[in-house]
Amino acid sequence: MFSNADFMYMQRALALAARGMYTTTPNPRVGCVLVKDGAVIGEGFTQPAGGAHAEIQALHDARTRGHDPSGATAYVSLEPCSHFGRTPPCAKALIEAQIAQVVSALEDPNPLVSGQGLALLRAAQIDVRCGLLAHEAYELNLGFISRMTRHRPWVRVKIAASLDGRTALPSGESQWITSSAARADSHLWRARACAILTGIGTVRTDNPQLTVRGVDTPRQPLRVLVDSRLEVPLDAHVLNGHAPLLIVCASLDATRAQKAHALRARGAEVISLANHSSAQVDLPALLHLLGERGINELHVEAGPSLNGALLQQHCIDELLIYLAPSLLCDALGMFKLAAPASLAQRVTLSFQSVERVGRELRILARVGALGDNDKTERECAIDTA
Repeated sequence: MFSNADFMYMQRALALAARGMYTTTPNPRVGCVLVKDGAVIGEGFTQPAGGAHAEIQALHDARTRGHDPSGATAYVSLEPCSHFGRTPPCAKALIEAQIAQVVSALEDPNPLVSGQGLALLRAAQIDVRCGLLAHEAYELNLGFISRMTRHRPWVRVKIAASLDGRTALPSGESQWITSSAARADSHLWRARACAILTGIGTVRTDNPQLTVRGVDTPRQPLRVLVDSRLEVPLDAHVLNGHAPLLIVCASLDATRAQKAHALRARGAEVISLANHSSAQVDLPALLHLLGERGINELHVEAGPSLNGALLQQHCIDELLIYLAPSLLCDALGMFKLAAPASLAQRVTLSFQSVERVGRELRILARVGALGDNDKTERECAIDTA
């Protein structure tokens, strides 16, 4: 059983972890609180890649304050790592500091850790418990967990629509369906992502920058453009160089070599990922590639064609929809897909939240079985007695 104090300290560890929302990628967001004799003696959260992890930060904080961490309890929102990466293993640091007890919210799904950190602590006679606020820890790191377990990022598709689900006029005009408050809120979701993806149709119609603005963040996510025939104009805003750009086409044959050279000269990376059954980009292969590059969360802002292709190919995990108090009637929808043959074949969603943002409704919904993370939570909530 966990006490009220245990819950309080783990909630603090999760709050610390959230401070790394925009900075820890490709590492998970982790917080740590050290408690001794009923008082917090040290706190920390994971620093940008290559920097100290949460546990090391907390130990340093405790010692800087003049506290001896021996005999303390460490509340950590993710299992302490047990391997050498860019930094030494945190489990070993806790052992050397003579921590008496470790309470972890979640096992680390990284195959290099995956319970080994907890086992290392137990072998050192440290009291270890796991599973406290596992759901909250999962939600904070669902992108990292997705990359570790499915070898692809968590894919969130953002859509701005009228109340009747329309995203643009037949002419393509869509700026602006939603208010400035909703657009500002959407930049927070851009900022937490490791990459932002769009399609050539959106570049032609809206000419977006695909950068984070109005958010205090030290980095810009990678921008990814799906452009099967390499038709992006050389004066498009995505080529402004303010953030890295990856352009993915279906073929880099001789007819497109000159265009690819010009795009690379503008600083873009150009690759081909062909779907051999069509002349389109292989979207699942693209997700796998992004996973290999350390992309935890992929934020999509595209039109109905690319949205439809992603949905059809089971590439979407979550929808972030801003519904404006307006009607556009016979205009473009969210997804360009044929209607199902029956209701039994419809795409099912699970609502995660519905909130008012400015004058809009912001709906967060998960697609099909991916919306049910109960199994993940049960698997991680081990050894809670």
